[in-house]
Amino acid sequence: MTVSPEEFEFLRNLCRDISGLALHPGKEYLIEARLLPVAREEGLGSVSELVSRLRLGDARLRVTAVEAMATHETYFFRDVHPFEALRTDIIPAVLARNDHARLSIWSAASSTGQEAFSIAMLIKEHFPRIKNVTILATDFSAEVLSVASAGIFTQMEVNRGLPAPLLVKYFERRGRSWQIAESIRSMVTFQQLNLIEPFPALPSMDIVFLRNVLTYFDPDLKSSVLRKCATTLRPGSYLFLGGAETIYGLDVKCDIVRVGRSVCYQYSASD
Repeated sequence: MTVSPEEFEFLRNLCRDISGLALHPGKEYLIEARLLPVAREEGLGSVSELVSRLRLGDARLRVTAVEAMATHETYFFRDVHPFEALRTDIIPAVLARNDHARLSIWSAASSTGQEAFSIAMLIKEHFPRIKNVTILATDFSAEVLSVASAGIFTQMEVNRGLPAPLLVKYFERRGRSWQIAESIRSMVTFQQLNLIEPFPALPSMDIVFLRNVLTYFDPDLKSSVLRKCATTLRPGSYLFLGGAETIYGLDVKCDIVRVGRSVCYQYSASD
């Protein structure tokens, strides 16, 4: 049974207010698919009954519902080219600027951790002499961060994008799953952070990966999030967006940098 227009509007506002997620008309099927399991876990028979409960203002259940609506799609070395750009040009440029003394990277929508761990493995493989490395991985969902911090992945997850030599080198079997080595896990700090809320105090960053999340925000919110991310960046630092995302038409000032088949953005000292 499809949710009513009134229920859809309520859920649309709820998602926007809690996570910034923009639900457009035509996504009613998505609501049914993602919220029916939540309803059943609460002992309810339908999404309509769940909406009735949500209207009562249960904060825990509201967050649970919004987290269920969010897309947590991710995999190791997603799209490949941004990671190649990191290896060949971006990290060397940052290290040269920092006298090869430090490197700080933020995975700002980390989901279950594959992006942050991919960055950590890349650094371990190609820049092993850098001792002062900060990799911060954040997400608004406490549930996915719990999965990420454990560093345990299914066979299907390690089959998606992870080169076989890195699987052999940095993972150990745990029954039917694989756990990433402590030498990689210890490089990443996981922290809950909602991009649409005021940021807590964060370290200054050289590189921010904000990939495949802005596509779910409306233009004003995109601009707001990008401006806040810019406050965490050192002058001359870099921002990576998803392959289908752009700053075009947004109130953000930075330069386009093309590296091979990848595009990123560089903030100048005045920004």
